[in-house]
Amino acid sequence: MDYTFSSKTKNICLALIAVGVLSLLGGFLTDAHRTWPSLLLNSFFFMSIGLGALFFMAIQYAAEAGWSAAVKRPMEAIASYLPYGAAFLLLVLVLSSLHLNHIYHWMDPALTDKASPEYDKIIDGKSTFLNVPFFLVRSVIYLGGWVLFLRAFMKKSATEMEGYNVNNWKSSQQLAAWFLVFFAVSSSTSAWDWIMSIDAHWFSTLFGWYTFAGFFVSALTMITLVTLFLKGQGLLPEVNDNHIHDLGKFMFAFSVFWTYLWVSQFMLIWYANIPEEVTYFMDRFENYKFLFILNLFLNFFFPFLVLMRRGAKRNYNLLFFVGIVILFGHWSDNFVMIMPGTLKANWHFGWVEIGTMLGFLGFFGFIVLRSFASSPLQNKTHIFYEESVHHHI
Repeated sequence: MDYTFSSKTKNICLALIAVGVLSLLGGFLTDAHRTWPSLLLNSFFFMSIGLGALFFMAIQYAAEAGWSAAVKRPMEAIASYLPYGAAFLLLVLVLSSLHLNHIYHWMDPALTDKASPEYDKIIDGKSTFLNVPFFLVRSVIYLGGWVLFLRAFMKKSATEMEGYNVNNWKSSQQLAAWFLVFFAVSSSTSAWDWIMSIDAHWFSTLFGWYTFAGFFVSALTMITLVTLFLKGQGLLPEVNDNHIHDLGKFMFAFSVFWTYLWVSQFMLIWYANIPEEVTYFMDRFENYKFLFILNLFLNFFFPFLVLMRRGAKRNYNLLFFVGIVILFGHWSDNFVMIMPGTLKANWHFGWVEIGTMLGFLGFFGFIVLRSFASSPLQNKTHIFYEESVHHHI
């Protein structure tokens, strides 16, 4: 039995998209300075979930993992959003370079002009890397590279659906190895460009890893939620409690990993108390204190305490609820990463932010569910299909 994109579900997605469009239009008309960061936040957040799903799928090939064959279609469907997310994000970056907003303060040419009263020695020192042409070229390489790898994976997946093909699987494994090399570099450098450079005076050698941990656990959570959604529709009969348990373990483990990086970055910078480093956390603790503390609760304490038990990872309703909390927690984490450098203390959490998030969520859901409706959910010709069906832990 395959997935049918019902008119009711489609209308819900379209309604959410309409809410997002109206929120953005209203935001740009009333407070554009507040709306641009919200657009960047949601463009990056949902794009990164698609990227994280692609990364997880590549890991399965590289590791010759058999258990995950049954949940490969949810990974592919979520990754299918990547081209759309990349287009949204690239549009925001290009418009930023045209000085339609002030998200990236370092783009102001006066800051690198020694004759200007606004000359900034620190930003000028970084101008070899932080300059608009090179910034856009790097962004195109990152986003274009990820999309090209996705299309190559999807092409091989289509061949895989045609019949049992060991050579095609080996070719997919080689493709995964090349993608992982590209991803290892681009996932960190893109985080420096798109997020860390918002606070251009600040730097952290851990930031790339920290950003990766956040979007990877979000992708794992989305894979789990989508799989549970399909199970609730009576689909994916080959997915059993053991697959769900494994997905729950990944959610648990990488929530801990995210916390490890959060603590490492915060502790080393705060303890060293170097002015050009510690100001990043001072701004967030003074002006975003509630969200700053809430993030640690939502992204660590809550999933850690709830998912610690084996039974919790096999309780579909509980796991679904925890997943929603984790996704909102990491969206909130991205909020705290982006807003302080753009809005400072003048931040808001209202109809613009919520509406934009709902709009992107609706479009994300539309693309993912349309992907399910376009091809079979079961890939019985996958080389590890039988192993996955009989997966037991």
